[in-house]
Amino acid sequence: MKRTIKIFGLIVFFSILNNHLQAQQFNYLPGTIEGHQVISYTQFTVSYNEEHEQADWVAYELDSTEAAASRKRCNCFKTERKVNTGSASKNDYRSTGFDLGHLCPAADNNMSAKANRESFKMTNISPQLPGFNREVWKLVEEWVRMQAKIYDTIYVVTGPVFLQNLGSIGKNKVTIPGYFYKVLLRKEGTKYYSIALMIPQIGASFDFRRYVIPVNALESITGIDFFPALPDRIENRTESQYQPNKWGL
Repeated sequence: MKRTIKIFGLIVFFSILNNHLQAQQFNYLPGTIEGHQVISYTQFTVSYNEEHEQADWVAYELDSTEAAASRKRCNCFKTERKVNTGSASKNDYRSTGFDLGHLCPAADNNMSAKANRESFKMTNISPQLPGFNREVWKLVEEWVRMQAKIYDTIYVVTGPVFLQNLGSIGKNKVTIPGYFYKVLLRKEGTKYYSIALMIPQIGASFDFRRYVIPVNALESITGIDFFPALPDRIENRTESQYQPNKWGL
């Protein structure tokens, strides 16, 4: 039997085997970026990028219970007053033709009404083309939840890739990213498995396998250290993997 407890950003696994209690700790948060404010919410944490007026990463643990939870969306997009420099606003998106695209999906934040509301904070929102947000990105989000249901607990990091950007919108000049990414990590016994998807906003295919790259390749592109808490030897081996078949792709 396994129990999972969240304590200040640490994921603690308890396995009861032969009446002995064993604990493993893993800090799933990516490395911090100088000058970027980190804000924690009930079910996810963001690193806010003032230059682009959106998060450069959103990180969270997703387990099978969270992935299966259901709740009505509040659709309550709000400016985040916790951002020291001021966040983007809903008005930045008005009449632009771009969706207010979730990075950590509202459907991954259904354990409480508060958590669902927090997912609509502008720190968790990025400009997405309607066809991308409502089709390809939606299916990627559903695929991520399926992985949590299959493997019980996964770690997710998601965000924009500021490469071949599509301009900016609004008074706050919110950057329109050219790509978006999902990074997943799971542990089975003593082994870790990872996968990264880097998907273009324009011309994206439903064949996700086309967008699989090693995590360390995505790190080189984004400048983000996704799993710095892993021991170097394990981190290097895990993040260099190209094993889409380990994730059903």
